Amino acid sequence: MKINNIYILFFLILSMTVVNLSAQQDPNYTFYRYNMNLINPAFAGASETTNLSLNVRSQWAGIQGAPETQSLVFGTAVGKNVGVGLSVVNDKTFVESQTSFCMDFSYKLKLNESNNLYFGLKGGFTSYDVNTEGLVTYGIGQDMSLMNIDGRFNPNVGVGVYLKNEKYFVSLSVPKMLTPDRLEQNDGLARLGVDKTHVYLAGGYDFSLSENVIFKPTALLRYVDASPISLDLTGLVEFNNRIDLGAAYRLNESISGIFIFKTGWLDIGYAYEVATENPIKNSDNGTHEILMHLQF
Repeated sequence: MKINNIYILFFLILSMTVVNLSAQQDPNYTFYRYNMNLINPAFAGASETTNLSLNVRSQWAGIQGAPETQSLVFGTAVGKNVGVGLSVVNDKTFVESQTSFCMDFSYKLKLNESNNLYFGLKGGFTSYDVNTEGLVTYGIGQDMSLMNIDGRFNPNVGVGVYLKNEKYFVSLSVPKMLTPDRLEQNDGLARLGVDKTHVYLAGGYDFSLSENVIFKPTALLRYVDASPISLDLTGLVEFNNRIDLGAAYRLNESISGIFIFKTGWLDIGYAYEVATENPIKNSDNGTHEILMHLQF
């Protein structure tokens, strides 16, 4: 089967598998292609350069308690086949606040002259805090199970595989295999719940339209245990290896405009996202996401 046919089949499978989208426990990223370490430890070392990325996302600006996420990601190759990475994520949503620290390890298996397969392992911990007194502000009750949930340190283990070609990539990962306790809200009552397992399947292909223009579509499918599957579709057009312009669509949730400026060693990106079928689409001021990606 030719590579183009494999790519088309991959996207058909994604499209047929998708149902309705619901809110996810872990942060969503418009610039997921530049922060792949966050969802797949196998990406550490997959790039030919050392990478350092800073990502800031402010969701639903103007809404009290809306999600805010800051992430720092580092990845580099060590020797011929080994890669290591580090990721730090600070996430605040509603009355929850958590900061995660994770190390990534990857090993490269060379399949042939054009394709490399990377296997990854993630390990770390998350500091989790809940301001249960703040629930009163929102008129939400709580049960006694939340008394001891504040100030926890939860371990984390994740795995992933990453197939890389000069023109395309395919990624499959489970960045969190453990399910620690966390706040869960249902019918106006906050109670003790568990973190959900997230499974990510992503892929992309770079089409050369001319000598200086490249079309770069990508897709990210996200499955969360006991929740509907979600799908992100992104299309970027690269001009002269200096500017990327494009858009992203998160099924049944939002649409984004994307701009990235490149200097050769530094990428600076901005994305503005607006809700489409979200219940708060008429009251929020959109979502802002800023990326700084260094290669050296």
